[in-house]
Formats: sequence, C-alpha cells, structure tokens
Amino acid sequence: MSFKSLDDLDDLSGRRVLTRVDLNVPMDGGRVTDATRIERVLPTIRELAGKGARVVLLAHFGRPKGQAVADMSLAPVAKALSEHLGRPVAFASDCIGDAARSVVDALGDGDVALLENTRFHAGEEKNEAAFADAVASLGDIYVNDAFSAAHRAHASTEGLARRLPAHAGRTMQAELEALGAALTTPVRPVLAVVGGAKVSSKIDLLENLVKKVDMLVIGGGMANTFLAAKGKDVGKSLCEHDLADTATRILKAAEASGCEIILPVDAVVAREFKAHAANETVSVDEVPADAMILDVGPASIATVVAAIDKAKTLVWNGPLGAFEIEPFDKATVAAARHAAERSKAGALTSVAGGGDTVAALNHAGAAEAFSYVSTAGGAFLEWLEGKDLPGVSALQA
Repeated sequence: MSFKSLDDLDDLSGRRVLTRVDLNVPMDGGRVTDATRIERVLPTIRELAGKGARVVLLAHFGRPKGQAVADMSLAPVAKALSEHLGRPVAFASDCIGDAARSVVDALGDGDVALLENTRFHAGEEKNEAAFADAVASLGDIYVNDAFSAAHRAHASTEGLARRLPAHAGRTMQAELEALGAALTTPVRPVLAVVGGAKVSSKIDLLENLVKKVDMLVIGGGMANTFLAAKGKDVGKSLCEHDLADTATRILKAAEASGCEIILPVDAVVAREFKAHAANETVSVDEVPADAMILDVGPASIATVVAAIDKAKTLVWNGPLGAFEIEPFDKATVAAARHAAERSKAGALTSVAGGGDTVAALNHAGAAEAFSYVSTAGGAFLEWLEGKDLPGVSALQA
C-alpha cells in the first residue's frame, strides 16, 4: 500500500501536529509497569519535535465508555512519558475545548503535550463528526503512530485522517512494512506458526493463511481439535470437538491451495496442569484417555525446525504448548530460538505478534532477534485475517 510517512514532512516549525499514539500501558498504583508502548513511540515524537513541530499527542486508556473516569486519566502516563522522553510533556485535562486549546496554544516549537483520554468522550468511539472536528481544530497535520488501534474506526484513528493531511509515524510505518513483507509481498517459501488455545478464536485467521502461505504449523490447544477431526483420541486435552467440521474444512482448503499443514506427531502429556507435573512423551496415536496434551514432543519439534529451515519468511502467532509452565515450554522455546538464529543470520524474515506471542518469545529470549515483533494485538490479528483496518486505509495516499 502507498502512504505518506514522516519523510514527506520537512519544515514543521510552528506547525501543530496531532499525533495518535498508543499509551494504553499497564499500571499499578499510578506507576507504569511496562513501558514498551511508550518506548515504541519515542522515535516519532523526537523526530517531529526535532523538526520544530508542536507535538500534540492523542491517546486512549482503558474503556471509560464515554465518561471521565479518574482511574483512567492519562495524567500519570504523561509523567512517565516525560521521564522516558527526557523533556517536559505538558498535559491537558481534556482533549477538546478550552482546556485542550489553552495547552496547545502555549506550546513553542519543539514542545510536546499530551491531551486527556480521547475515550472520555462518546464521540471518539462513535467517530462522530462534531467530535472529530473539535479535535482536528487543534492541529494542522495528523500523524498516526498507533497501529494497535488502527482496526477501530474511531475519531482519533480514522476521522482525523479525513480532515487533516495524514502521515504514518515511524512505528506505524515499521509495522506496515513488516506486515507487507510477511504476507503482501513475501519472499517464499512462507511459513506460518499458529498456536493458542482455541480454533474458534482463529477461524478467520486460519482460513486466510492457508490461501497465502506455503506451510502452516498448528500448535497449542488448537492442534488437538485438528487431531480429533482426523480421528485421533486426545484424551482429556483441551479440544473443541464441535469444530471438527470446521477443522476438516480448513484442512481441505489448505490442500486445495497447496499449503502444507504441519500437525504434531508426538506429544508431551500429563494428568495435571501444573509446573513440573509428571509427564511422558507419546505418539499422537497413543494419548492416554486420562491424560492431556500440554506440549508437542521432540519429533514434532524437529519437524517445525525443519520447516523453519526451509522458509524464507515466517509469520508467528501463538505458542506451541503451555509455555507458561515448565517443562511444557520446550517446543515453543526451541522453535522460537531456532527462528531467532535464522533471522539473526539473515536467512529468515520473521514477523510475530498477537495474544501470548510476545510473552512466549520473551520467555524464550528470542524476541529481539526476530525481524519484527508487533505489540498490536487485535490489529495484528485482523491484518493476518485479511480484514480492512480503517485507521490504515485512511492513510493511503
């Protein structure tokens, strides 16, 4: 897709740049406990400020449902942002009206301000014209650096892009380029690794991927549903038996598209779902009736590693087993580390994100070596599902 980036912005002196960012960070007692999302937007803020822009940040926090909720104020986040940015960040107690305008009007070239939670107004999520107009009146240019919110047609993600010259920030640009390299114009063969608990939450994802990738590894609890659909007894494993027809349909669609489906051939089973529970490795044809599959076995790991070796592009979403508890993290760790090694060597373009994926890759110590790791969650998944993202579409040049 074609879109304007910060490269298309030169002299910004005195220009008010409304910049949509994702500052929906985890908090505990008014303290930010994970600053990843803050760190992701720093390059865009610094670049805009460095070009003399008056940077006006827009963000949401939580789900206040159109009401001002004290616990969902961005005031504590403004303080944390200032610390990470290394410069003052002015804060406005509203994102429209006199409170917002007085703060914006007081900005000098290169100054930064954060406006209060956009979701304190019902017009934000409804993308109401009057609300979007009110916010737009505070700026001259719009920059969207919040891919994570781009799947929502809200005033601050879609409406503003229709009212002001619109550009992608550096985080948005990196995300779009990474996803484009993964699915739109990938170097083949393309491998997708999809794990997680339930097929029901990823039907659209699987149906889209089998049409676009060359190999698809299915792991986690999802794999049990596919194994059951193929006539395997998965014992007491997490399994959506009522989706057998859906699984069969996906398998047939993959065959018709020439996509190789890779399912476990062996499994690590236990009678209890707890760390270091007594376990054994068995063939998927011999899962005990009183046991549950908690990870894939060494033969399956070898198959996944071999697929990674064949691939030139990898898309990863979801763990292969119950990675949160040892020793059922072995498959996820082994596969992630191998993909990281291949990526570091320049032999693989690897893009990962969504759900527990980031946590799983961090657990494996592999995240930093992946080509790109998205923290976008829902937007990342909807992109993989082939859905239109309003906040992205609105940026198209």
